[in-house]
Amino acid sequence: MTAVTVVLAVALTIALTVTTYDHTSPRAARDKASGSVAGPVDCRKARCVALTFDGGPSPTTPRLLDILKREHLHATFFVQGAGHIAKYPGILRRISDEGHEIGNHTWTHKVLTQIDADEARQELTRTQDAIERITGTRPVLMRPPQGRTSRKVAKICKELGLAQVLWSVTAKDYETTDSALITKRVLDQTHRDGIILLHDLHKGTVPAVPGILKALKQRGYTIVTVSQLLAPAEPRPGMVYRP
Repeated sequence: MTAVTVVLAVALTIALTVTTYDHTSPRAARDKASGSVAGPVDCRKARCVALTFDGGPSPTTPRLLDILKREHLHATFFVQGAGHIAKYPGILRRISDEGHEIGNHTWTHKVLTQIDADEARQELTRTQDAIERITGTRPVLMRPPQGRTSRKVAKICKELGLAQVLWSVTAKDYETTDSALITKRVLDQTHRDGIILLHDLHKGTVPAVPGILKALKQRGYTIVTVSQLLAPAEPRPGMVYRP
């Protein structure tokens, strides 16, 4: 073995050590779990898809909550601190009071893999504290900004009792205000046990939601929260869940 080969082998080992982390799919987590499902939906039997919203609460969130309430549905909201929780605590309280699931989306939306461990921990802890102060409940789920995670991030999440939730469906609603296009993108990508990512703060998103919900129901999907999708498995701190 040449010196160059040795160097490359060592570099690869280091890279794998730094970037690998535990991950599983919602279906795999369910298959490994035992016991019954406490809620009304058992995704081992139903054709489920989880509906999630990032980046709120925002002025557009109440309209979204009205839609979900009318349809008797619940979603998972990964909320952000600066400019959102801090600015609209009443909307966050309503999200909680109406039975939706709340997750952590950091305080300032910094990419956690690009900052040091102490700062990453602070981004999550500050948001955890704010959510608990307003709703009385501390989240067990988080979504890393841009979906970027690492062993470092996983370790911090494990320490804080947070499972990481990625997605399988994105409408890229941050780049368009076209509600019809947002709807099409969601429907084209959705499959059983998927996780839909939308942003309730963008102009075209909330108007697209009624059509998305109607079409998903017509296709036989049951719309659930992330925790319902995992049940009877419990979210495992540090684990990355991705369909």
